[in-house]
Order: sequence, then C-alpha cells, then structure tokens
Amino acid sequence: MKKSSLISIAALAGASALVLTGCATDNGNGGGGGGTASTRACVILPDTESSDRWENGDRPALEKAFKDAGFEADIQNAQGSTDKMATIADQQFSKGCGVMLVTDFQGAGVAVVEKAKAEGIPVIAYDRPIEGADYYVSFDNVKVGELEGQSVVDGLKAAGKDPATAIVVYMGGDASDGNAKMFHDGAVSVMEAAGIKPAAEPTGVWDTEKSATNFEQALTSLGGKVDAVWSANDANAAGVISILDKNGLVVPVSGQDASVAGLQNVLLGKQTATVYKPFQLEAKAASDLAIKLLNGETPTADKTLDDGTPYIAVTPVLVGPDEVQQVIDDGNASASEICTGEVAAKCEELGIK
Repeated sequence: MKKSSLISIAALAGASALVLTGCATDNGNGGGGGGTASTRACVILPDTESSDRWENGDRPALEKAFKDAGFEADIQNAQGSTDKMATIADQQFSKGCGVMLVTDFQGAGVAVVEKAKAEGIPVIAYDRPIEGADYYVSFDNVKVGELEGQSVVDGLKAAGKDPATAIVVYMGGDASDGNAKMFHDGAVSVMEAAGIKPAAEPTGVWDTEKSATNFEQALTSLGGKVDAVWSANDANAAGVISILDKNGLVVPVSGQDASVAGLQNVLLGKQTATVYKPFQLEAKAASDLAIKLLNGETPTADKTLDDGTPYIAVTPVLVGPDEVQQVIDDGNASASEICTGEVAAKCEELGIK
C-alpha cells in the first residue's frame, strides 16, 4: 500500500477506540485457553456475493495480522449458505479454536455463537451483530445511515427540491442483517429531521436485481414520479439506477461500500455519494481484539450495543466525486477499474489517477 494510503487510513482510525487491559483469562481450552486451541483463530466469512471485500480484502488482512502475531488462522467462507456456515463451525471447533470471529449470514451466526460459548470460546461478531456474541466490531453503522440520509437531503436541496414535500423512496437492506436496521435508523433520523417521509418502502434486500424489481414496482405505484432514493448500499443503488436510467430520470441516490460501480455512478452524477468503509481499519480492529483474547487478556470497548455487547465502532467517510481519489490512494480501488467507458472523461476532468 502507498505511504499516502497509510496516512489517509490512519487519519480515520481515531474514532475506533479500543481500551485494552491485561487481565489474564482461563488457561483451559476456550477463552484465553492454552494448548493447541489457544493458538488458533477461527474465522468464518459470509459469502462472495454481497461484496468482493470478504475474499479480496478481509481474508488477506486477517491472515497477515494473525501470522504476524504468531497465531494460526483458519479462515473459511460460508459461500452464502447457512448450512455451510454450520458445517464449517463444527469442523473448526473439532480442531480447536482459541477465538471465533464470524460474520453473520441470514442469522446462522447465532448457532455458531451458542456452540462456541458451550465450549468456552469467545466470539467476535465481525461487521454484522450476532445475538450472544462477546464482542462486536464494525463500522459505526448508525453513522453510516446518517451520512446516507444527509446525502439525500443535500442532493434534494442542490436540485432545488423541498425535502418536506419531496417524493422519496426508501430502499433498505435485508432485515436478517442486524446492520440494516442501524443503517435505516441513522438515515431516517436525518431525513425525518428535514421533513422527509417515505413515499414507498419496499421490503429490504441486499441484491441488485431484486432491488431493481422492487424499485420499479414502487416507481410504477408512484406514477413514475420520484425525487430521491435512500439506498442502503451501492448494490441496491445500482439496481435503482438501472430503473432510473430506463425511465430517463436522474435523482439523488445514496449508497455505501465505495464499490467500483458505486464510485462510477458517483462520478457520473447518478449516485450522490457513497459511504466509504476502509476494510483495513475494521480488519485491524477485529484482529487486534482477537489477538488480545488469544494472548489471555480481557479487552473492553468504549461503546456497547443496546443489549450491552461491547462494540468497537470504526468511523466511515462520505465520498462524493471530489473524494474518489482518496479511495484509490488507500489502495481500495484503482483508476484503471473506475475510469472506463463514459467515466474516463470525468476522471480526466477531476484529475483522478
């Protein structure tokens, strides 16, 4: 990674506070356990469809962190299957785990947590909350929603629309993902404060094609009229934008993930902004926490979820056209990927390289 990328990412890390204390834990087979189990970090990632970050970003970052700390890491991907997640967990537990770090998929993480706790293994819910987990590491998801909501409000105002009378469609995420509610609540808090009320709110999904179908149905029900769309992520936004394009419409649309497609839509003016979450920060916070547990320490965090789970929250960043270069400098996208076709002219205009 470039030196500039390290500086840029490091600048964001301040808000992800983790207070660590050196209390020893049990030296048995779980918690801070000794023996074979204590040297293994077990990790289950959710899929390859919702984002390419899991395999291309998180896996190598976590592998390196554990290896550098002298611990073995067993990192597997559930490939979008709740059954496979359960099978992977059983296989990992049979070999021994000193800590379990798992990203939930459609609620399958709950059973993983229950089995881990029965064996005395501490669990870190990674990126998505899981009931019963000992710790939760993620970006500040309410803040993500707030940034999305603000981008909708700002987009309406820039278009000369009164937010209080605007026709706004809400396109949320899959309710089985605990983060979806936090994104929604954060966005709604900002939009409602500006007077926005949803004109339509289809069932939430994390799927481009389903999002397109749901939005097209909503748009039809509104007589083809819409002033803005709150979209919970870039994949959903892409589906929405495909329907807007089909109908010759350009309106403010939010998103998150700073995906290549999302960044292209931002540069083309089809998406107002995307919330950028450098996976490096989240992976570092999670691996630091897991390593402390493996070393027999008892970490604490400066935030908690509503159920009291210690929560290590990393700060996200809103990216509009002028901030796209930051994502590239951080090594999380490349100009060659982004600046293709009709986007190339906009990249040249903004000096993106």
